[in-house]
Amino acid sequence: MPRWVNLLPNKMPLPFHKKKFFGQHFLHDQQIIHDIVDSFALKFDDRVVEIGPGAGALTTVLLQRLKFLDAIEIDQEIIPFLQNNCHHVDNLRIHHADVLKFDFRQFNDIRLVGNLPYNISTPILFHLVKNVAFIRDMNFMLQREVAERITATAGSKVYGRLSVMMQYYFEVNLGMQIPATAFTPEPKVISSLVRFIPRSRTFFNGALLGNIVRDAFSQRRKTLANGLKKYITAKQLTALNIDPCARPEILTVDQFVCIARWLEQNPIN
Repeated sequence: MPRWVNLLPNKMPLPFHKKKFFGQHFLHDQQIIHDIVDSFALKFDDRVVEIGPGAGALTTVLLQRLKFLDAIEIDQEIIPFLQNNCHHVDNLRIHHADVLKFDFRQFNDIRLVGNLPYNISTPILFHLVKNVAFIRDMNFMLQREVAERITATAGSKVYGRLSVMMQYYFEVNLGMQIPATAFTPEPKVISSLVRFIPRSRTFFNGALLGNIVRDAFSQRRKTLANGLKKYITAKQLTALNIDPCARPEILTVDQFVCIARWLEQNPIN
């Protein structure tokens, strides 16, 4: 039978070295852990991959509800502790790897979950965009400010590149908030759950869209005509019913897509 260990009670010293450069904060609040896993609405046969299992707070609960679980962990030191907490469990496979270099093409129709490191959550999300064809959905704990940027709408002060790109590839939904007290050590921020569901659409040149959005928001106070002048003229923007004097944060995701699709059909010589 599996042996479930009570993980990291509040204020208990960590039995391993927390590494600042990994952005590690470990969940310990058991009620919140179960509420988080409940929100995933898992089925026993779902193919789930956990990113950054750490000490196994979510992992142990996930293993009770799944036929099999893959977990990606970069910190070699913490893996024995994770294995110990999941002792005698044969439905867990741990990948000692950097998620930013991990090839998700070995899976198919996967559900991704995890408490993403605050310091590299954005690069991880952009890496996962490259693997969207293999993903059914993603459920991540993120710094609240990042979650608000992801779900922001056009015209918001926090609407930007992350908002546009995530909302192009995914339907994004903001979930429960998680207080800092639920973690050891306590972060200085509140976390939020965000669910990402890949959109059913035929992807065009996503790299082109990404370049346009990046350049448009690289200097937010520039007008579109200035920020995108190497791609498109003010007259051409007007022909697309887009104000060339507008700031990028005013444009909707569909308007950025409109520019990218036009450029795909009218490549620059």
